Amino acid sequence: MSDTSQILVDTATRLFEEQFTARQRVAAESGQWLDAQWQAVEDMGLPLALVPEEAGGFGLPVVEALDLIRLAGAFAVPLPLAETMLANRILANAGLELPGGPLTLAPVRPDDRLTLARRDGGWLLSGTAHRVPWGRVAATVVLARCEDPCGDAGQDGQSFAALVPAGQADTAPDVNLAKEPRDSLRFETLLPAESVAPSPGIAPAELHALGAAVRSIAMAGALGRVLAMTTAYANERSQFGRPIGKFQAIQQHLAVLAGQAAAARAAGDIAAEAVAQGGSLLPIAAAKLRCGEAAGVAAAIAHQVHGAMGFTHEHSLHFFTKRLWSWRDEFGGDGEWGRLIGREVARAGADGLWPLVTAA
Repeated sequence: MSDTSQILVDTATRLFEEQFTARQRVAAESGQWLDAQWQAVEDMGLPLALVPEEAGGFGLPVVEALDLIRLAGAFAVPLPLAETMLANRILANAGLELPGGPLTLAPVRPDDRLTLARRDGGWLLSGTAHRVPWGRVAATVVLARCEDPCGDAGQDGQSFAALVPAGQADTAPDVNLAKEPRDSLRFETLLPAESVAPSPGIAPAELHALGAAVRSIAMAGALGRVLAMTTAYANERSQFGRPIGKFQAIQQHLAVLAGQAAAARAAGDIAAEAVAQGGSLLPIAAAKLRCGEAAGVAAAIAHQVHGAMGFTHEHSLHFFTKRLWSWRDEFGGDGEWGRLIGREVARAGADGLWPLVTAA
């Protein structure tokens, strides 16, 4: 890690420790927008970490910039930092203006009927985007769509990035298990020509994969924190005159938890490398699948070790486990990414399996 990146991570760590306590997380779960905390994050420039220097960003290597998302996961930051970082990168690559404020991405889902078509010197955006992260609070929604009609899953034809200011959609509020906003946005609006630009390499399928990558990285961060919390609790909680962490059964649970956290950290690193290299689907699929598996196993163990204490609202464990359970299903669940891996393996055949595994 470069000196600049290390300074940024250290500074962000101090900021997250100061600004995001249980009190702020509870406020966010009740529906409160943490404006002061967002301003502190924006003043530090963190939303621009993935933006090239010539476009006003830090110019950091992609893998090192993505470490901020892992860090945000480790502090259960209840803000759209990952979405804003990724949206700013897409806009910068498309040559569009970076609007500032919290941004979000409209994920690609099978039930979406969202079209982008040329109309009267502009672009008509029509349809509904479902489960949009932080849709109700985002100053701008960033879309990756190809011009309608665009073929199967947006793979054919030229892809475009679209910049949609707040207030251009009818919002149907919803939340995930962690009470993070996941809203449906209904669009029927004419965008000016300057709000849409070609976005090479970011067709809808690629945007979906990038979203899966950042969720994998965030899960790796949250799992690291769950491991630390559970280990500390096992060494503090005494039963029969000694810490429960001294009992062999608990030690076995902690060993499995540590293994899952380590596997997720490695998978998150693979996802970050894939993003840096252009968003190759197979390593991102493997990373999302592995982090999703780790999330389920590790959350169960953490709550078992904590016992009844871990299920109380006053304890901080649930802030992380609820996010793990939510994030593993966002931007494609285990089934979707498992099927993609299966198709690629079947396509490679027996002779191509080893080259496929080693290349990924």
